[in-house]
Amino acid sequence: MTYVTSKNLGNQSHIDEFILLGFTNFSMKLQLFLFIIFILIYIFTLLGNFTIISVTTLDSLLYTPMYYFLRNLSFLEICYITVTLPKLLHTFVAMRKTISFYGCCMQMYCFFTLGVTECFLLSVMAYDRYAAICDPL
Repeated sequence: MTYVTSKNLGNQSHIDEFILLGFTNFSMKLQLFLFIIFILIYIFTLLGNFTIISVTTLDSLLYTPMYYFLRNLSFLEICYITVTLPKLLHTFVAMRKTISFYGCCMQMYCFFTLGVTECFLLSVMAYDRYAAICDPL
């Protein structure tokens, strides 16, 4: 990854956009193949997580803390994959493989925030399982 400064030849010290160099070396056939693979992964991930959310919401037998946390984990996974994959898919089909500086900052902020939230949720889920196994009611 490299950066591009303003197109003016003046003294510029800020970054406007990043060029995603790793994708420029691929042939168009490979980029199309990767686009299809990643869009299928995206669709199946969304369908699977929406199924988990729907089943744990609609079935009254699944109103336990474990399924509550599982539903929230599925929601986080939907958010997590939606932050990164659409820009990746756009990069595969676009002729200009760049991302703006502010777009990159926003994507990284959301990615790390969701990652930290997922870590906290997994910690709470682990404690819930510990309490259910070691200190049953």
